[in-house]
Amino acid sequence: MITEMNTAADRVPPVTADPQLQVLTAGICVAGGKEPNEDAIGLTPDLLPAMSAHLQLHKGIALALADGVSSAEAGASASQFACASFIADYYKTPDSWSTEHSVSTVLTAINSTLYQRSHHYQQDDRGHLCTFTALVLKSATARWFHIGDSRLYLLRQGQLRQLSTDHTTKLSENRQFLGRALGMDEQVQWQHGTVPLEVDDVFLLCSDGLSDFVTDADIAALLLSGADVQQQAEALLQAAKHSDDNISLILAKVVQLPAQSLDDYNERLTRLPLLPALDAGMKVDGYQVVRPLFASARSHLYLVRDLADEAEYVLKTPSQNFADDAAYIERFIREEWVGLKIDHPGVVRVIQQQRPRTFLYYLMEPLAGDSLDCYLATQPQPLRPSAAIALLRQIADALGAFHQLGIIHQDLKPANIMRLPDGTLKIVDFGSAFVPGLAELYSPLTQELALGTASYSDPHYLHGHNSGEQGDVYALATIAYELFTGALPYGDAVEDCSSLADYQKLRYHSARSRNSRIPLWFDRALQRGVSLDLNQRYLHISQLMQDLQQPNPLYLHEEVTLAQKNNKLLFWQLMSGFWFVTFLLLIWLFSLRG
Repeated sequence: MITEMNTAADRVPPVTADPQLQVLTAGICVAGGKEPNEDAIGLTPDLLPAMSAHLQLHKGIALALADGVSSAEAGASASQFACASFIADYYKTPDSWSTEHSVSTVLTAINSTLYQRSHHYQQDDRGHLCTFTALVLKSATARWFHIGDSRLYLLRQGQLRQLSTDHTTKLSENRQFLGRALGMDEQVQWQHGTVPLEVDDVFLLCSDGLSDFVTDADIAALLLSGADVQQQAEALLQAAKHSDDNISLILAKVVQLPAQSLDDYNERLTRLPLLPALDAGMKVDGYQVVRPLFASARSHLYLVRDLADEAEYVLKTPSQNFADDAAYIERFIREEWVGLKIDHPGVVRVIQQQRPRTFLYYLMEPLAGDSLDCYLATQPQPLRPSAAIALLRQIADALGAFHQLGIIHQDLKPANIMRLPDGTLKIVDFGSAFVPGLAELYSPLTQELALGTASYSDPHYLHGHNSGEQGDVYALATIAYELFTGALPYGDAVEDCSSLADYQKLRYHSARSRNSRIPLWFDRALQRGVSLDLNQRYLHISQLMQDLQQPNPLYLHEEVTLAQKNNKLLFWQLMSGFWFVTFLLLIWLFSLRG
């Protein structure tokens, strides 16, 4: 029995992916004969109602359908997250990326997030798994991506064919299991393909709640009817009324093709040139430089004004020193993508571009204030504990926004954190950010090595081993140590280390020796956070923050035991002193009698 129904359709005007390509879409997602509804769909018109003509031209129209795995308790959450994230994040990928690279990057990030959620589950929130099928119609080409047993069909010239393959293994006549799903493994394998578009092509994305209960012949007959796409979608739903599963489907009909095919943007576009050093008053792509803000051997920042609406932004561009460094350019492009993905008050906001660029740069929100390292240099050291823990909480909360998306910062340090006049902190640089699984997707760049700073970066990934979130734990614990002591946990010698053997010679300097107000349990938490032994170090920042704010019973017991030992030692020291004085007094008395 159908208990809920959500529909989406575009009739007039149709979706336009470039000035000539026209596509009609309709989507339905209902609970059908199974509660709750674990399916989800994503259509560009639904989630991006204000999509600019620039995005429509260079990204096309994206459609997505997901079906939560029934045996997974968080299947519904997984399918909803996958569809919403795919549509939103695909349009945040750089214009210079191909459709394949953009989709691969987004799917890898989604898979990583779902996999991590499944392995950090709460009691009733485990198994973030779903099937997933996506279709991108751009210029005169359809590109599709598929994982699991949802399906993609193409109706062309009266013939219906299934483009996707069901990723299932049959055990018997009535038993089969799903071989692939988003969130199932650390690295995901998807099927993908490309189809040149023709006028009147009809694409159907659907869950097995439809395909298992309506034959291909019946699907073809309904799609060949003279009805519009919305009526066809409703007819398919009606045909599957006896389904005992959730029912989801998306229809996309090609109405008109562009007069001339538009090749993938990064294939027809030469590498964007790097900007030369700019002065106040200069203009680039409709932005006028107000003043230079910062310049280094790696990058330049300028305050610019949009001549169209007078809005001010910070423009960041690579230094000319890296014009021939393909690896650095790729990291710079990825930095923009990471910034567009993260929406958190503790992370600088990267601005979605609304018009073509003729140079390589990206835009950020302007921030008043100064970097945290400059702020700390003006404050009495160490900070008051209440002020230090307040700063640390902000940093940890912002860093958590990266980790929730499966992104490792890898270069967290006070210089990469801005402090605004109201005391708010914002992470402003993520050029070294690492997204697991992306290294092999687009270019054979080595991403295992971090580009961080020796004083704050985990020695393990500075020397060939990526420690994942534990690397950011190390950096956060180092910052915490500095906030509470005004120094670094291994002293200045860490800057002179050139190998892991050098690091192994380092010894942790007790925070209590530098700030007598620090309790032993707090010092032990800091020591564990910066441990060079990954088996000893915290796995997640939440564990570090918990032990820094609430005494760990193990460390608290150690502190009590130490206090008892100190009390016993003091007792015997006093007793020894008493008997020593008594002995001297007796000697003096005997000397008087003599």
